[in-house]
Amino acid sequence: MLTSTPPSAPTNSAPDSQLAVAEALMNLLRDTTTEPRPDIQLEALTLAVSADLPVLLWGEPGIGKTAALTQLAASLDLPLTTVIASVHEPSDFSGLPIVGDDPAEQGVPMAPPDWAVRIVRAGKGLLFLDELSTAPPAVQAALLRLVLERRIGALQLPPGVRIVAAANPRSSAADGWELSPPLANRFVHLQWTHDHEVVVRGLAGTWPRATLPRLDPEKLPEAVDFARRAVCGLLSARPTLVHRLPTTETRRGGPWPSPRSWDMTLNLIAFATAAGSSREVLSQLVRGTVGDGPGLELLASLDRMDLPDPEDLLADPANAVLPERGDLRQAALDGVVAAVRTRPDRARWDAAWALLVRALETGAPDLVVVPATTLASLRQEDWDVPAAIEHLAGVVSLSQRADRAADRVARVGAKAGR
Repeated sequence: MLTSTPPSAPTNSAPDSQLAVAEALMNLLRDTTTEPRPDIQLEALTLAVSADLPVLLWGEPGIGKTAALTQLAASLDLPLTTVIASVHEPSDFSGLPIVGDDPAEQGVPMAPPDWAVRIVRAGKGLLFLDELSTAPPAVQAALLRLVLERRIGALQLPPGVRIVAAANPRSSAADGWELSPPLANRFVHLQWTHDHEVVVRGLAGTWPRATLPRLDPEKLPEAVDFARRAVCGLLSARPTLVHRLPTTETRRGGPWPSPRSWDMTLNLIAFATAAGSSREVLSQLVRGTVGDGPGLELLASLDRMDLPDPEDLLADPANAVLPERGDLRQAALDGVVAAVRTRPDRARWDAAWALLVRALETGAPDLVVVPATTLASLRQEDWDVPAAIEHLAGVVSLSQRADRAADRVARVGAKAGR
């Protein structure tokens, strides 16, 4: 007896159905959101991009440089074009020669690559040059014109295009090269590291959002003046910092001072000032443009520019407002003593003592020891000792006893070591 087998019920095991389910799962995994969150790295990057300066992100592989650029482009509504520098030839950036009808009359035009044509047609965009440190020297040389002159072949990039690159340190880059000094000196170098909290919260579905800095229109002239005074003041006092090519190949591939990089620094200070950016953000930008040494000198110079005028402090010591930071307070007090030394006067000397008492009452006692000792040495014979000095006597004598004790310990240690 023959029996027929009933048809099997349809299942979801068909390959196309499983792929659809997999796609749905991937869509859920991609479903993330953003939130405003303070991020010094991201703010420094966004500020440099808004100033239309080429930026180079340095960081180990896998820490999110590419993801940060993707999110930045989306936040700023800029189409992202990624170019892997290491897999391109020099002609991809300088242009391919195309022979026309009459080369003798019309010349040989340099045809740009298709991605460059798309950027120019869009009129704006974020050009991301990835893996820059693995690009051979010939490709790096071809990139010079792109980064500096913003030209690819015969095309000129429109003003709405921003350039950001990424590189791995040579120690962690596959077949890595050091950047050539001419190319390195055209970038703002930012060290990119991962933040544990940002990564954990991002993996949970919420990443920080990049926003353009809010430039205060009323602060623009003041910001430009401040930036020019800061940079020109430092370079006038330290002319050797105008151009200083590092001696090692590795440091030449990073930030170093030159007239070009100082001009970039001036622009960044003006933008950071107009945007009210924090000192941490400004520090990353300045040090990433002229290097750590010159950058730290400039930051110290900026601090001194913010110090109160010694003459204002001497005019009203009872109501003087001294900086909170210890190093700035010390510099302000030293400036007051220097002002009295420059123009010694009994009233100014008494006012300086009153100011030191106020500093003692509102800050760390050890900050007044050196200024008090120096101010005491400026006393002239016909000047009576002010009553304010009694408040400082204990601090100075305690400091002196501590110094003598430290000297005794050092002498004992030296004898024991013989």
